[in-house]
Amino acid sequence: MKTKLFKTKIFAFIVVFIEMAALVFFGICYGLDFLNFRNIFSTELLFIILGAVVIFDIAFCWALIFRFSKIRQQSDLRAADLIGSDIQEAYNFGMIGLAVVNENNTVIWINDLFTERKIEILDENILEWQPALQELIDGGINSLVKLSINSRNYEVKLLKDAGLYIFRDVTDYETVSAFSKRQATVCGQIVIDNYADISGSADENSDIVSKVRNLILDYGRDYQVLLRRVRSDAYFLLCNHESLEKMIADKFSLLDKIHAISDKEETPPTLSIGIAYDFPDVVKLNDMASSAIEIAMSRGGDQVVVSQYGQDLVFFGGKTEAQENRNKVKVRVMADSVLSLIRNSSNIIIMGHAMTDMDSLGACLGVKAMCDYCRKPAQIIYEPKSTERKTKGAILASFSKEEVEKIFVNQAQALGNLKIDTLVVVCDVHKANMTVAPKVIEKANKIMIIDHHRRGEDFIESPVFSHIDSSASSASEMVAELVSYCSANPRIMIPATYATIMLSGIFMDSNFYKATTVGTRTFEASMALKEYGADNAKADDFLKDEFEEFALITRIISTTQTPYYGVVYCMAEEDDIIEQATLAKVANQCMQMKGVNACFVIGRTAVDETRISCRSDGTINVQLLAEKLNGGGHFTQAACTFKKAPLVQVESRLLSVLNDYLNDARI
Repeated sequence: MKTKLFKTKIFAFIVVFIEMAALVFFGICYGLDFLNFRNIFSTELLFIILGAVVIFDIAFCWALIFRFSKIRQQSDLRAADLIGSDIQEAYNFGMIGLAVVNENNTVIWINDLFTERKIEILDENILEWQPALQELIDGGINSLVKLSINSRNYEVKLLKDAGLYIFRDVTDYETVSAFSKRQATVCGQIVIDNYADISGSADENSDIVSKVRNLILDYGRDYQVLLRRVRSDAYFLLCNHESLEKMIADKFSLLDKIHAISDKEETPPTLSIGIAYDFPDVVKLNDMASSAIEIAMSRGGDQVVVSQYGQDLVFFGGKTEAQENRNKVKVRVMADSVLSLIRNSSNIIIMGHAMTDMDSLGACLGVKAMCDYCRKPAQIIYEPKSTERKTKGAILASFSKEEVEKIFVNQAQALGNLKIDTLVVVCDVHKANMTVAPKVIEKANKIMIIDHHRRGEDFIESPVFSHIDSSASSASEMVAELVSYCSANPRIMIPATYATIMLSGIFMDSNFYKATTVGTRTFEASMALKEYGADNAKADDFLKDEFEEFALITRIISTTQTPYYGVVYCMAEEDDIIEQATLAKVANQCMQMKGVNACFVIGRTAVDETRISCRSDGTINVQLLAEKLNGGGHFTQAACTFKKAPLVQVESRLLSVLNDYLNDARI
């Protein structure tokens, strides 16, 4: 079309040029009377010629108008010539609208679809009609824009060279798609976390259990959810996506309803719910739901984990601290499972998390003692550059050079010792990228996890054994408990040096028994370590600060600010490189101030790494806030790490998360 218009304009220009040239020629000849011009062309003849030219011009203008009108109102076949053969049948079948614009984005032609649907845009600026189409001009060749016009939905694409906008009606497709999405299958599981405690006996019809079950069934009826009891403490859940969206909008108020009936109960009941959707295979959905419920329970229960295929997990609830598990039979069974796995392995490689602290080292040494009991070769991965200064000091003070070479190996040596039936034990962490030796995790066939942090989404894939208890104060406590309650005969012995470091780890993670996670199990584990010869004075000495560190802690605390009631944060200097343990100590010190419910300490732990250490008194779930910053941890103790981010930027992100999610994190 543009080519035809261009040719027509050239032809009109030539005609006008010839007329102007003839006019100039006649004017010169008449003025100079060249070749007796005045006698040849009389005045009457000139007027006749001029009249003929005027008539010609009028006819020519009429022809041009007709030509332009014909081009603008050309047939669909002409449109097909413009954008490709057989387009007529294609856009009729596919309900495709075409609009051609000129250089000024003015619509100069539309096809019949617009006329039939009473969309009159001829001679209008298409960008003024639909400003969103500017994205097509700014975007690439594959850019698409979705529009809603007269209650119908269109996808629009632009062919820039042709000035052609293609409108594809997708109303029917999106209607069917939306219906299919609303009716998509959703699977889930509901588990009463502490059923054995609240039932009180073998009588399943106790008052508190009946109340909980009635609330679950009523909630299912309200949201059109099919529920079937599969165990005395568990239900299978089936619904469509529309019901799930309603429950998400409601933020799963079932959790709050369960809380409401527990005010007068000594042991309050809680629920864990795992839900999976967005996958056509129900078997796969069931597996995803099982994984989600495991994550919910390993994070302490009382929460909902929603798993969408291929997307990040979404958490709801989790505002209450995990209840201490007093089931010692379960601990004994787990301890026996650990010993069985150790005995059935050729050798054992033990590791903690990067920037190994006293708790991580203590747990590793406790596992090493269990391996020694089973007479299996075991070594702990130790990287001095990825170990906290106090932990390195404890190793040098507790072991001779020969013992260090016997007990510890670096990552390269561990990779060399890795065999098909090697058991890799990961302590105090469950994320592969946070371990001291991620390459060992990648190549290991058998992995065991012992951790006290709430389980996050980034979990080590397919461990053969996983013991995650967020109600425990420390990993050293968990290992000491496994050693104490296992059925080993004769009794497993922990060397006094190991026990001292394990006790120091409990001191550190429990903030000397002041953390909210401290329970009777913590004191029992400490007592057991004392029986093994742990020196509490030496354990305390491992954690003491030097004067320079004390002065640094005081300087950081002096920057404390209070953005919200009960919430404080402080920052180190941009140029200071601070150990993670020091940041944690600053946070613990801030929590000693009256009226502080949560504290966040920002500092640089490496040249390209900035970290936030988070603490709370149990009234604010700092783990929830840390997860919003791509971190994680425990209900009252959490942390997050940022790569190549200045402190000011990290501060801004922290304040943004507090503004958006602080109310959700409050208990």
